[in-house]
Amino acid sequence: MGAAPVAVTVLLAALTGTIVLAVLAAPAPASAQAQDVPIADVQEGVLCIPSDAGLAELSGLAMLDGRLFAVPDAGADESVVELGDDCSVVRRIPAPVDPYDVEDLAAGPDRRLWLSDTGDNTARRETVALISLDPATGAGDLYRMTYPSGARDGETLLIGRDGVPLFVSKALFGASTVYRPADGKTLTDLASPGPNPLEEVGVLRLGPTDTPGGPLAGGSSTLITGGAVSADGTVAAVRTYTDVYLFHAPDGDLVAALAGGPQLRIPVAGEPQGEAVAFTPDGDLLTASESNGGPLPQIRVW
Repeated sequence: MGAAPVAVTVLLAALTGTIVLAVLAAPAPASAQAQDVPIADVQEGVLCIPSDAGLAELSGLAMLDGRLFAVPDAGADESVVELGDDCSVVRRIPAPVDPYDVEDLAAGPDRRLWLSDTGDNTARRETVALISLDPATGAGDLYRMTYPSGARDGETLLIGRDGVPLFVSKALFGASTVYRPADGKTLTDLASPGPNPLEEVGVLRLGPTDTPGGPLAGGSSTLITGGAVSADGTVAAVRTYTDVYLFHAPDGDLVAALAGGPQLRIPVAGEPQGEAVAFTPDGDLLTASESNGGPLPQIRVW
C-alpha cells in the first residue's frame, strides 16, 4: 500500500473486482494470512456519538433502506433503536417477543430486521433464537434454534443474499464454529416458533493481533463478536473486539467465503468492547462498541 489513506470502499471495490490491486486480485486460500491494512492507510471518520443511555451496551448495527438501526444486548429495554444522522434516537421499536440476550442485528433480503438472540455466556440455553422484525409495523416472529452438540455462546449473525442465516460461535479457546439451519434452510423456510436444528458447516479462527482495545487482555483479538454482509452480498465482515476481517463472496456463498479465509484485516483500535459492525449502502464499514463502564463510544466509519 502507498502512503496515502485508502477508504474501505476502495478496498471493497478491489475485493469485488471493480478495481485491480495486486494483493487483492484473487481470494486468498484457506491457509493464507489476511492482508493487513495499517491504521494509517485507512480513512477513519466519526459518524456520530450516541447520547442515549440505553445504548451503553450497543451490540448490533444494521442498515435497511438507508436507515441505521441499533440494538443493545442487555438491560430492561432491548428494543431496536432507529438512529438519526447525529445518533439521536428517532424511535424505539419493541421486539415482537421478549428476547433473552440479543447479540447481533442484520437486515435480510426480505427487508426485515433480524435479531440474533444467541447470547449464552454460561452455555446453558437449550435453544437460541432468531427474531424477525418489520420496522414499519413492529410485527415479527420467533424462530427457536438448537445447536447439534450442546449449548454455545454466540454473538455473530450473517445473512447472505440467498436468505440463509449463518451463526458464528464465540469461542474463548480455539476455533469458533459456523452454523446454519439444517439442509441450508432460508429464513422463509424456518418454522415458527420451532425449534429449528442447526448444522455445523465450518470453523473460523481469527487473530491474535496486537491491535489495542477490548475488555480482555490477551484475548480480545481472537473472540468473534459480530458480523455483517454488504448490500450486494459479495463481501462479509466478521469482527473481534479489536479488528474487522473482510471475506470475498463473489457468488454470494458465505460458507465458502469463510472457509477460504479473509482477504483483509482492518485494525479497529481503541474500542472498549467492540461488538457491532455494519455496511453502509455505499460499502463503507460502520463499527460501534459497548461503553464498558465509560462514556458512550463513537460510531465510526471506515
